[in-house]
Amino acid sequence: MTLTETAYAKINLALHVRRRREDGYHELETLFAFVDAGDTLSAAPADEDRVTTVGEFATGIDNPFDNLVAKALSVLPRAEGLEITLEKDLPVAAGLGGGSADAGAVFRLVEQLHGLPDDWQTRAAKLGADVPCCVRSETVIGRGTGTELEPIESDLTGTPVLLVNPRIPLATGPVFKAWDQIDNGPLPEGTARQITLEGRNDLEAPAITLIPAIAKVLEQLGKGQAWLTRMSGSGATCFALYDTLDARDAAAAQLTNAHPEWWTLAGKLR
Repeated sequence: MTLTETAYAKINLALHVRRRREDGYHELETLFAFVDAGDTLSAAPADEDRVTTVGEFATGIDNPFDNLVAKALSVLPRAEGLEITLEKDLPVAAGLGGGSADAGAVFRLVEQLHGLPDDWQTRAAKLGADVPCCVRSETVIGRGTGTELEPIESDLTGTPVLLVNPRIPLATGPVFKAWDQIDNGPLPEGTARQITLEGRNDLEAPAITLIPAIAKVLEQLGKGQAWLTRMSGSGATCFALYDTLDARDAAAAQLTNAHPEWWTLAGKLR
């Protein structure tokens, strides 16, 4: 028996950085959302845990046995092992929570086979700040380091979205270090759409200082019929939201023609 799960690409529709904490982490307020596409994980029972990574971005993972798939398996008690093949189609260090999404998919695979322990959220948080939200992969508000989740009904489900990455990896640490440490205010209140429209990404400006190509991506996305364009997470992936599939697809065609070297993914919000 082989099970398959999609590790849905995570985007931050809004990301407000409030302050740097004494523990070195940053206090965040963010609206997480997920695209209906991403990496693919296939799992089958085995005598011991094994992870194989394939796909376009497999080489971006330095040690496949030290990635978040293997780490997620190590924190979930089971009576038998799992052999997992990870097809890595999302770019690494891209602001899409790729590794966290992979870990979230592992939690769902284990849940189907064995169920999850009562403290699964704590176990997920120890793997990374984005992992708890990636387990369910639903639109949700995150606070603290991103692990304190608050449900929100999404009025954006089904919204056409285009993701674009200039194929330049960008580590999270340097972006936070370049943040100006100015608190520009809390996450807006309201529906998911209202929060998105009135919110911002406080890491966009510092990321652009490190990777100027991000500004070029945003400029190109702004030429289409998107009702919003923004960088996701700590970058360098940017996204655009559209009212129709035709508008998204036209923008995707125009962009890939102008910049065939960039990575793109067209989907819809879950």
